[in-house]
Amino acid sequence: MTGADIMVKCLEAEGADTIFGYPGVAICPFFNSILQSDIRSVLVRIEQNAAHAANGAARTTGKVGVCVATSGPGATNLLTGIATAYADSIPLVCITGQVKTELIGRDVFQEADVTGAAESFVKYSYLVKKAEDLPRVFKEAFYIANTGRRGPVLIDVPIDIQQKEIGDFVYPESVNLRTYKPTVKGHAVQIKKVMQEIVKAEKPVIMAGGGVLLSGAREELLEFAEKFDIPVASTMMAIDAVPSAHRLNLGMVGNNGRRYANKAINEADLLIVIGCRFADRAVQQPSLITKSKVLVHIDVDPAEIGKNADATIPLVGDAKNILAEFLKADYEPIRRDEWIAKMDEYRRELNYHRNPNPDYVDPESFVRTLCEKMDDDGIYVADVGQNQIWSCRYSVIKKGRFLTSGGMGTMGYSIPAAMGARAANPDKQVVAVCGDGSFQMSMMELATIKQHNIPVKIAVLKNNVLGMVREYQHYVYADHYSMIDLSGSPDLEKIAAAYDIPFIRMYNMDQAEAQIDQFLNMEGPVLMECILDSKDLVN
Repeated sequence: MTGADIMVKCLEAEGADTIFGYPGVAICPFFNSILQSDIRSVLVRIEQNAAHAANGAARTTGKVGVCVATSGPGATNLLTGIATAYADSIPLVCITGQVKTELIGRDVFQEADVTGAAESFVKYSYLVKKAEDLPRVFKEAFYIANTGRRGPVLIDVPIDIQQKEIGDFVYPESVNLRTYKPTVKGHAVQIKKVMQEIVKAEKPVIMAGGGVLLSGAREELLEFAEKFDIPVASTMMAIDAVPSAHRLNLGMVGNNGRRYANKAINEADLLIVIGCRFADRAVQQPSLITKSKVLVHIDVDPAEIGKNADATIPLVGDAKNILAEFLKADYEPIRRDEWIAKMDEYRRELNYHRNPNPDYVDPESFVRTLCEKMDDDGIYVADVGQNQIWSCRYSVIKKGRFLTSGGMGTMGYSIPAAMGARAANPDKQVVAVCGDGSFQMSMMELATIKQHNIPVKIAVLKNNVLGMVREYQHYVYADHYSMIDLSGSPDLEKIAAAYDIPFIRMYNMDQAEAQIDQFLNMEGPVLMECILDSKDLVN
């Protein structure tokens, strides 16, 4: 067997069924070997979208996503997708080809120090120098990616290592990394302290972060919140942690979140933060938010506890395990009718009231109607920009998932991530919602969608400007606009026709329900353009 054969066998041993990638000479031995496997290979049109597609697959399955690129520009193109996954703690194994071992460091054709370049946004990286090490490296990489705080792991494999013939394939049964022992079970004493505070609290609030979803703890979170009658606010990465219509759901916190969610957190006497790192989009001034309250901070990564906010009770561990321990504790259910009634009052008083232009599509009404008509377990993928904030505020998630790029805010994320989510979940409805700016950063993936028959629905909210930047310049620079005009953008109807994909254009909300029904019910991929008022603002 060659090293490339071994790489494929390792992926099979880890249960990988789909990879996303782009070939080149330095990774060709691997792609030649994968022809002998049942693993599905999806050819993207630019490498960073391979990482985004693997990201979408990983977030909707709980498995490690796999992406592959060649050396040099292939590897450097992949970096944005790796950084995006790292910022949101998404488990990926990213495989890159490399020039021959003997040529490394000599600045030869398509050589790049990708392990060095990616150092600040991978959990770990490997430059494989012995083909015999490949089974151990792959076993460790998958383990590191999907344990503790999840994240991407990079494996850089020189072409001569892929070509080298070695003996029989033996895959390790276990991993023993002396310096990597993530804590997943919370300390019993700390758990007891938290339960005592929950009983005493009059105005508790849970702030759920992406760690809840990454640990697969949606059911445990909802059961815990219901048992102790605690409202749940969420960061952008956990909008789908609790069903949108649930009585305890406060929605997203932060400067672009819901006002009543922020007010609830300010007034709480007990704030239980689970799987959240107190990043600035969720909490701009942690010292003010946490003042005069008991702060419980639960996270699998001990480095995050105390980094941005001082915790009264720090608790290191995996969200699913810790919530299970809370539920097993010998405490009776609690009712907090007065506090919950106050939350309902805040919802009525502090909700956003828009005055949309009837000549255009109203993004609030569009997002709500789209979500209401989607399957209960459908997957909504939002891009970055105004479309992201409208999606975060107005989406109605039932039993499905809501995906977006939170930590890095990477434009162009939605289409490849939706593509990966649908490829990994062929029985689920997947919709990508993006702006006309972000659409043009990944519209080449319409070819991938068509080639590989991935029936993703894509809605483009078109306002002919970079909406979020325009809005910022409106407020900060008194309408002194620079570099936001998207004139010269293509006719999306012609783009759809070029890829032989059905097209729908929505001018306003008059026929919205019928058009959204058509959009969702057509076979195969569909591209829909929604014409927005360029002056429409999020805030």
